[in-house]
Amino acid sequence: MSTAKAPGTSRPGTLIITIVAVSLSLFQLYTAGFGVLTPVLQRVTHLTFVLVLVFLLFSTTKKARFWWLDAIFLTGAVATGVYMWLTYQTLVFRAGDPTTLDMIMGAATIVLVLEVTRRTTGWPLVIIAVLALVYARYGPYFPGILSHKAYSFERIISQLYLSMEGIWGVTLGVAATMVALFVLFGAFLEATGGGKMFIDLAFAIAGRSTGGPAKVAVVSSGLMGTISGSPVANVVTTGTFTIPLMKRLGYDPHVAGAIEAVASSGGAIMPPIMGAGAFVMSEMTGIPYSKICIAAAIPAVLYYLSLFLAVHFEAKRKGMKGLPASELPHLGQTLKKSLFLLIPIFVLLYLLVVVQVSPMKAAFWGILTLLLTSSTIGPHRFDAKSNLNVILKALEKGARDVLTVSTACATAGIIIGVIAQTGIGLTFSSIVVEAAGGRLILALALTMVASIILGMGLPPTAAYIVLAAMGAPALIELNVPVLIAHLFIFYFSVFAPITPPVALAAYAGAGIAESDPMRTGVTAFRLGLVAFLIPYMFTYGPALVALGSVGEITQALITASIGVFCLASAVIGWMLKDLFWFERLFFLGAALALIDPGLQTDLLGLALLGVAFLSLYLRQRKTPKASETREVTE
Repeated sequence: MSTAKAPGTSRPGTLIITIVAVSLSLFQLYTAGFGVLTPVLQRVTHLTFVLVLVFLLFSTTKKARFWWLDAIFLTGAVATGVYMWLTYQTLVFRAGDPTTLDMIMGAATIVLVLEVTRRTTGWPLVIIAVLALVYARYGPYFPGILSHKAYSFERIISQLYLSMEGIWGVTLGVAATMVALFVLFGAFLEATGGGKMFIDLAFAIAGRSTGGPAKVAVVSSGLMGTISGSPVANVVTTGTFTIPLMKRLGYDPHVAGAIEAVASSGGAIMPPIMGAGAFVMSEMTGIPYSKICIAAAIPAVLYYLSLFLAVHFEAKRKGMKGLPASELPHLGQTLKKSLFLLIPIFVLLYLLVVVQVSPMKAAFWGILTLLLTSSTIGPHRFDAKSNLNVILKALEKGARDVLTVSTACATAGIIIGVIAQTGIGLTFSSIVVEAAGGRLILALALTMVASIILGMGLPPTAAYIVLAAMGAPALIELNVPVLIAHLFIFYFSVFAPITPPVALAAYAGAGIAESDPMRTGVTAFRLGLVAFLIPYMFTYGPALVALGSVGEITQALITASIGVFCLASAVIGWMLKDLFWFERLFFLGAALALIDPGLQTDLLGLALLGVAFLSLYLRQRKTPKASETREVTE
């Protein structure tokens, strides 16, 4: 983050921040329950609240003497919002002939959006947006296929400010409706004890098993991550509990930090919520949200199965045990205490999957159910004062948590607006197809690299939005189904935070584990290797994303599960005993073949797996030892 929160905020200033934050959350709840405003007004109101809140929370610089600059930004945020409210009915009719005041307000809105994005997410997305604006204005000066006719500042501002293909486009629309509601749902869960509930449940379920704390990290981070969608925030939240326990049990510090980073990053691909990505993808592709969640289910299960097995094998390799029962919560009691939180989650899932109401409505009723259960069977039941404090805390936190997503989506709207205006999206697709020579595997590799590079500096959702507008058409042109093309890009955007050299989630884990950041990042990449294989596999074998017959999907799930079992063994180097290097190669080959759906590859994978186990059997007969005949699982 480029700027720090203003130090020493006065009590009146804190009160103003609380009022603005609570007002934003109440606006989101009201429109979710009683109907959203017209698209422009919904997005304008949401963004105005976001702009004001960011300028109140984050100072221009660390030096207090520049307070006047923040005051100017605040005034501009309010003025542009009020202007849109007063003129929105006539703005669209004069989009081709804007007034001078339109241009001033449009330019001011663009500057304000870029500034709040700088303050919340840093420079990378801002730099990309500025380069996009330069490209739109000075197109003729770019070489070859990138060259296009220049657009005047008036045309650019009209595109970004007076149309629905710029700042007020689909990306901000998703943030101002569905994303804001699910962020708010997550804030209410956390305020009422949801974060602790997930961790306690994970400890009760997996704490006593081999490598218990590491498995707790996998389970709890997956549960938290599907709601938050933020790998770094997830690491900081759950890693504070799990990483010290992993170290205490015997995991090396860099391994403990890496396990938490990999577990936290996977939350964004875990249905049913998938952070904000599934909502944005649904809007960009027109594919129903429920279908996206169903498609993402098998890859998510394979990802977490691979990590779960890896931490189990690592614990077995080092002779670790679980935590003593005296230090763990009782499962039955934990479930009973957590019932008031579990009921709203089941209500949410029921509305999303069975009734198939809109995600916004589902989140709204989930929040109301959570408030009802919290006040009747939760720890604050029948305590009006405590419940009011919980509600206010959740409303304020929900507004704060949505700032990063909303500012990134608004700036992504600028980039997408330029892409639509200049046609650079089609140009980029042509470049990718030509560079790949029409070969899909090369196009996938180029798209993967672009997704990872963008994801290293941007939040996963923002990275996906930018590249989906440019890279997805190239894959679709090579006959990749729309859903798979977008999932491919989204997956690599999500796992950039565990990809060295800029593995932000791994670095956050390293900070808690007090380990070397680069070593932690490399270990995280190794543990999360399956995430970099699965997108290729479901591109060539759509059964992994539930596209095919029941038989094909079942076969793909079974063989791919065996494949990730082999992959975990190859990565850790253990299967009943420490593996020789050539045995690890056999397991790796079996993994690659089995994860890839298809009869021939499955037979090859099973053959390689058979060779690997034959080698282990021959070694076992040659030097039988009791310590080497332990079971794979307790």
